[in-house]
Amino acid sequence: MKIVVGLGNPGAQYEKTRHNIGWMVLDRLADRAGWSGRGRTRDAAAIVQGRFRGLDLVLVKPLTYMNESGLAVRKALARERAPLVELLVVADDFALPFGKLRFREGGSAGGHNGLKSIIEELGNEQFSRLRVGIGDPGRDAIDHVLSQFGRGEKARLSELLDAAADAVEAWAREGTNKAANHYNAFELRPDDDERAAPPGEVDGPPGLDGIRRTRTGWRKPKPPEGGE
Repeated sequence: MKIVVGLGNPGAQYEKTRHNIGWMVLDRLADRAGWSGRGRTRDAAAIVQGRFRGLDLVLVKPLTYMNESGLAVRKALARERAPLVELLVVADDFALPFGKLRFREGGSAGGHNGLKSIIEELGNEQFSRLRVGIGDPGRDAIDHVLSQFGRGEKARLSELLDAAADAVEAWAREGTNKAANHYNAFELRPDDDERAAPPGEVDGPPGLDGIRRTRTGWRKPKPPEGGE
């Protein structure tokens, strides 16, 4: 059994903010597995679990605020009697450019309050985490993580969530090191205003059928939600 925790804050005001990208990644996985709407609330978290593509997964979204995420993680591990090697935490990281992915097997919280809470609650730093880049604040970090993505970022957000969901599946199948070898080098396509590749080329714009070629395959992006 693999336990995947996505970090975020409960409440509609936080739903589409950068700090909630961990929740967004788990929602994308639940969509793939056909589990959307099937979860239940227990032990301070929204939880859905089942078998997907040969993987036994438990998806956990702590319903505490970010600073107390560790409580829900400790309870999930205790309930499943799972060792730390079976845990992956998906979190935002403003030290990474928007669209970068970074696996680590352990280490400090790096200033992330959700990871800090988990480390304090478990008394251990040795668990895997997938950091998803949300871009440099360039200003107050709290305002940045609680802001929504910009227009150019929203246009690529679905592709980033797909890549992060792929990375989580790779971790569950192959472990952190092999997943890191592949996904730590992942590059999200440039913003539409920055790229010059023609349709049909890697990272080029969509063709007439709306399908875009990426480094990991062919995708038909979902339309961005909302506006700037």
